[in-house]
Amino acid sequence: MKKGILKGMAVALGLSMVMAGCSNAGTPQGNQPAEGNTGTSAPNSVGAQVDHKIIGIDPGAGLMKATEKAMKDYDLKDWELVEGSSAAMTAALTQAYKDKKPIIVTGWTPHWMFSKFEMKYLDDPKGVFGKDEQIHTIVRKGLKDEHPSAYAFLDKFSWTPADMEKVMLDIESGKKPEEAAAEWVKNNEATVNKWVEGIQPAEGKKLTLAYVAWDSEIASTNVVKTVLEQKLKYKVELSQVEAGPMWVGVSNGDVDGMVAAWLPTTHADYMEKLGKDVEDLGPNLQGTKLGLAVPTYMEINSIEDLKK
Repeated sequence: MKKGILKGMAVALGLSMVMAGCSNAGTPQGNQPAEGNTGTSAPNSVGAQVDHKIIGIDPGAGLMKATEKAMKDYDLKDWELVEGSSAAMTAALTQAYKDKKPIIVTGWTPHWMFSKFEMKYLDDPKGVFGKDEQIHTIVRKGLKDEHPSAYAFLDKFSWTPADMEKVMLDIESGKKPEEAAAEWVKNNEATVNKWVEGIQPAEGKKLTLAYVAWDSEIASTNVVKTVLEQKLKYKVELSQVEAGPMWVGVSNGDVDGMVAAWLPTTHADYMEKLGKDVEDLGPNLQGTKLGLAVPTYMEINSIEDLKK
């Protein structure tokens, strides 16, 4: 199975380099003032307070590309988008929040920072960041016939951003992903029982699920793994890959499925190229969002305010 995934990774290498989502890889860069920063903002403006910096994540990530477009569309020519990783971004946010200092970050929901901190999105009147997305469950062709119990559960699996953020926050606070997932499953027995109602256990059959190392997908995939193992008696292997190999792995049958497809925008190119080779079971979570986020103690409400 791993050999097959490596083949999928090779096929998708070029694809994954172009189309990345919000991952945890990378190191912070770009700590120098933005080139071309004219310093024309008023001394007490938001721009001056944050040194005209927006703290971003991985270079090339879909959220970063959207932010670059927003900076262009809103004419934020004096601003710099700082490249790094989601871990570096949340570290900077955590320190700023602790000191009650202003900061602007690239944000997405679900994310534990919205549970841990009082945050708000800046209004996006131009609609650059698009409408709310959904996270879909995608499985390989033939799964329904070969693993009907797994298929039935994955088809029923659905939860809320608040559910996901609880697991994410527990992981961020130091729990292992499998421990946080098991605790959530234990504390939400009624929900879990609805997911598996009427489904026969598989008694030791093996499944492989792919996921990307985003906080949200680590949480959801480990919850799904826990339910499949505890309630339906599967043996589940998790395969952490980049977004491109994840889609390719499902499309060519190297892995059985994923609960990590952000649609219709973030993974639109993958769906367009590979959608005919997979089965979309629909959204498992609704209410995702991308944009620029700030602590609520900042007196700013719109991206347009950054020009002042």
